Amino acid sequence: MLDVSPIKISRRNFLKLGAAAAALATGSCSRPREPIVPYAQQPEAELPGIPRFFATAASFVGAAEGLLVESNTGRPTKVEGNPAHPGSLGATSIHGQASVLELWDPERSQAPRRHGEPATRGAFEAELANVLSKLPRGEGLHLLLRDATSPTLLRQIEALRSRFPRCVVHAWDPLAFGMQPALYRLEEAGAILSLDSRFLDDHPYRLNYARQYANARARHCRLYAVESAPSLVGAMADHRYAMSVPAIEAWLAAQDARYQAILRDLRAHHGVIIAGDALSPAAHTLVQRLNQELGASVTYIPPAAPRFSPIHDLHDVKALLIVGGNPAYDAPVDLDLGAVPFSAHLSLYNDETSARCTWHLPATHFMEHWSDTRAFDGTASIVQPLIAPLYGGMSPHELLSLLTGEGKSGYDLVRETWRKIDWEAALRKGVIDGTAFAPTTISTSEVKAGKAERWHLRFVADQSVLDGRFANNAWLQELPRSDSKLTWDNAALLSPASARELGVETGDLVDISHSGRSVSAPVWVMAAHADGSITLPLGYGRSRAGSVGNRAGFNAYPLRTSPWNVSGATVAKVPGRHEFATTQQHFRMEGRALAREVPLLEIATFAAEKPDTSLYAAWPYEGYRWAMSIDLNACIGCNACTIACQAENNIPSVGKDQVMAGREMHWIRVDRYDEKNRTHFQPVPCMHCENAPCEYVCPVEASVHDSEGLNVQVYNRCVGTRFCSQNCPYKVRRFNFFDHTPHDESLKAQMNPEVTVRMRGVMEKCTYCVQRISRGRIEAEKAGRRIQDGEVVTACQAACPMQAIVFGDLNDEQSQVNSAKRSPLHYDLLAELNTRPRTSYAARVLNRNPEIDDG
Repeated sequence: MLDVSPIKISRRNFLKLGAAAAALATGSCSRPREPIVPYAQQPEAELPGIPRFFATAASFVGAAEGLLVESNTGRPTKVEGNPAHPGSLGATSIHGQASVLELWDPERSQAPRRHGEPATRGAFEAELANVLSKLPRGEGLHLLLRDATSPTLLRQIEALRSRFPRCVVHAWDPLAFGMQPALYRLEEAGAILSLDSRFLDDHPYRLNYARQYANARARHCRLYAVESAPSLVGAMADHRYAMSVPAIEAWLAAQDARYQAILRDLRAHHGVIIAGDALSPAAHTLVQRLNQELGASVTYIPPAAPRFSPIHDLHDVKALLIVGGNPAYDAPVDLDLGAVPFSAHLSLYNDETSARCTWHLPATHFMEHWSDTRAFDGTASIVQPLIAPLYGGMSPHELLSLLTGEGKSGYDLVRETWRKIDWEAALRKGVIDGTAFAPTTISTSEVKAGKAERWHLRFVADQSVLDGRFANNAWLQELPRSDSKLTWDNAALLSPASARELGVETGDLVDISHSGRSVSAPVWVMAAHADGSITLPLGYGRSRAGSVGNRAGFNAYPLRTSPWNVSGATVAKVPGRHEFATTQQHFRMEGRALAREVPLLEIATFAAEKPDTSLYAAWPYEGYRWAMSIDLNACIGCNACTIACQAENNIPSVGKDQVMAGREMHWIRVDRYDEKNRTHFQPVPCMHCENAPCEYVCPVEASVHDSEGLNVQVYNRCVGTRFCSQNCPYKVRRFNFFDHTPHDESLKAQMNPEVTVRMRGVMEKCTYCVQRISRGRIEAEKAGRRIQDGEVVTACQAACPMQAIVFGDLNDEQSQVNSAKRSPLHYDLLAELNTRPRTSYAARVLNRNPEIDDG
């Protein structure tokens, strides 16, 4: 019989056992202890805790952007812009910032595959050599390139043609379609007319144009935008008109009173006209002629990549090598790769194209190999690796070297291309001087009015994932789109009038048909959209992107029978609803002066609220007194600040379901407001209030002020009451409802070692990049001086292409931040609450043409 007599135990022993059990349980929930192992042999010039920066470059939208990649003990962890590079001028795009996450993505391809089965590189090389031996003079050999801006790659192609004269080289980039590149000097313009141009959105020279436009706008340059889909350009316009692409071309041909008034203004103020890629060649010709008449500062240059055979000419293929890209997903033709006897795809991911090829080869990331590339203006840069290939991938140069029989490394090939330059200087500077293109001439012809058919489809690159290449990047998927604040999705964008005609509202599904193909898409209604037109962002609906990008959004490529727009589509509502994840539900200020705007002629009368006079003396900050100013006249809402902050401060991505629950984690958000037919952007980080409401309510003093006026969060004090978030009028605090820290070792390696990784149950927020302040203070103290103005640059400030963010010490009367706060346009957000925020704003200036009455 079972003995159930009570266990005899003393109270003391019971407490001992209870304490031991609690300790064991706690230990099982915490991270295991790991030894810290020093270097056996310290690498030369490598100091632990001191980051190093390496100049490199990468092409995201058809031309190179110059980058400075931060390396911590051999690990690339952060990307900054290269001030010496014309494609970046020190700023970064959201794609440049997110490229470091792509490097460490654990779902990158890690081994070759043949017909989907694991294989070896040696087996591929042997089979390739056998195939090439059976192709006399390269008959039936085809090469398909994605990015052909590398001078070394072009030199290798010439060597390939010498060895195999009958081989055919093709090029396919879903975002590049061979228009004559025009180089604009926007900073010299007094007025700009943008005709469906997205020169601030996804143009190859977008960062340079953003800086030029910032300089022009500081001189009150007037911007007109005529566009079919909402863009960053239209959001910044003083006059904006929504028209479909055919309607824009008809308006150009009609030359009505509004057109004439704009043209007079352009003539009077050294204006320039920018035509977007969606316009017809005839419309581009008209714009070129008008710019000549205006004396506009426009030059035409050769394309960064030469023109090869189009992808449509893939015929009689016996061997096909695809270098980068994903043509099985985004090409306008159905590639019957199964009918090709031998095919190989070199790519970062085992994607849709790889699944249809004989061979898939893992590619190296641009931070893992040697190469070179060109900016939009032709300036060349060396692409240098920062880390050995994580998964033993192959670079495009190594693959071409197999074809040419050279057998050289990427380093040797690039050195041979640039053997006449100062190699060390080119690596340090990040650009090769004297390599920009010389201007070329261009012919002109007459323009014809566009034919407007009902339901015009306008294709655009998605602001975050572009053409789909960044679909598996969680930072970009969760980054709110500037025009809609959508995350983790794309949508069919249309105007309220078009929605009423179709009988749909946001979230409804529509069936869009054209040329025998149809796509089902959810609707997002936008006030600033052109009537009779539907905008379809590309890059979604992937099936083999990875766990992050699979099954997100819908694929618009089947409808894309021409590059940027088609007319005559059929649209009908179908049953069903779609749930979107958006970070902003309301786009009106409801009479509150949040993102302020003042007409140019009324600047003198602009009055900001002054904080109430206190009976108490101001706290004496005798050392530094940090503050920030954000210029709304310069902010274009590009979100570079948001993702730069995420990369710098180890901010996690939480997923679509958590965004829908309002639990996004970004420390700086960019609010969008649509008021009086105009769009306003307002970046909102922590205000670092001197009278901080969050500090009053924290029961454990986790939210406190430091000696320099920063409102800091002490993570190991925080117990997660969330009282501070409830009491913050700016709603800038973020709470970790779950443990979002990565468990993959590769993603852990991406983390910034200077920033604490937060755990579940902890509140977090903007810190003014306190780690950068500390680094600057250490360097200043070693030199026996104070921190110089501009020496500490926050992550958001460094990334901003418009230089809209200024940070510095208020105790330095000559600092840039003091100068910004003395501006007559300066104001505090929600000043009536008397929180005395350290972060403040400069109002946007509206420069409207008095000749034009838009109502």
